[in-house]
Amino acid sequence: MSGLEKWMFLVLSATEFILGMLGNGFIVLANGSSWFKNKTVSLSDFIITNLALSRIVLLWILLVDGVLMVFSSKVRDEGIVMQIIDIFWTFKNHLSIWLTTCLSVLYCLKIASFSHPAFLWLKWRVSRVVVCMILGALFLSCVSALSLIQEFKIYSVLRGIGFTGNVTEHFRKKRNEYKVFHVLGTLWNLPPLIVSVAMYFLLILSLGRHVQQVQQSGISSRDPSTEAHQRAIKIIVSFLFLFLLYFLAFLITSCSYFIPGTEMVIMIGEAVTMFYPAGHSFILILGNNKLKQTFVEMLWCEPGLRKPGFKGPFAP
Repeated sequence: MSGLEKWMFLVLSATEFILGMLGNGFIVLANGSSWFKNKTVSLSDFIITNLALSRIVLLWILLVDGVLMVFSSKVRDEGIVMQIIDIFWTFKNHLSIWLTTCLSVLYCLKIASFSHPAFLWLKWRVSRVVVCMILGALFLSCVSALSLIQEFKIYSVLRGIGFTGNVTEHFRKKRNEYKVFHVLGTLWNLPPLIVSVAMYFLLILSLGRHVQQVQQSGISSRDPSTEAHQRAIKIIVSFLFLFLLYFLAFLITSCSYFIPGTEMVIMIGEAVTMFYPAGHSFILILGNNKLKQTFVEMLWCEPGLRKPGFKGPFAP
């Protein structure tokens, strides 16, 4: 791989890192200052703030990994360094994805309208349901990170056998075990994706029913409920698009580790992977009226623009 390609990768990664830090840092500062000033915070702001904090750490991990890949690939591939990066990345990655899923569930339960008893039961207990999901996300993220220990044990055995050059049936068995654990680690991302897709379709169905009711009653189609539906759908669709892009890049990168001479593919995959936590922060800002208003005020330096008592669209 040429020096020019490595520098292009570093420039792209640094640009994504800076944009991601600006977007996520703004969310933390805006919601944090509001939290400190009002001594209270809505559940949606709490999730968004922790999501931004998680992605700040995730961006730092990806940047360090990219720099090590370019300047010191041998150090990066050593057992202890790789294990530390993988454990922290796995924990923060799964926590970030599950927090986004919790946000999708919160939006759906607060905005969508169905008469099914199960949905109504969840809707009446939305805060409790989402808090339980957050605790479950924290637990699952810890489990996914700890599950890497077994994968690292198999990897150490493979390295030891590889150094001796004694390729036996035991080596092939361990190599297959390592691949199975690696693939299963990737599948941890599927449950939150499935939940988010379900929330998206529920919002679509709810919006369709609401539009029909609006048309029959002759009310304007730009009522607050319709706008809330559309805003939530845009946020979830953007998350699904970026997450699918992220998941494919991660899958390609993971598979590339088993194929020699694919350093360029790994670097492209890492660059695309960093785009997800960086780009989604700006979508969250644009989709939240309070954050969007604060962002506009900051750009135009006119604090008097904000309306008194203004709250985000999903604040209680």
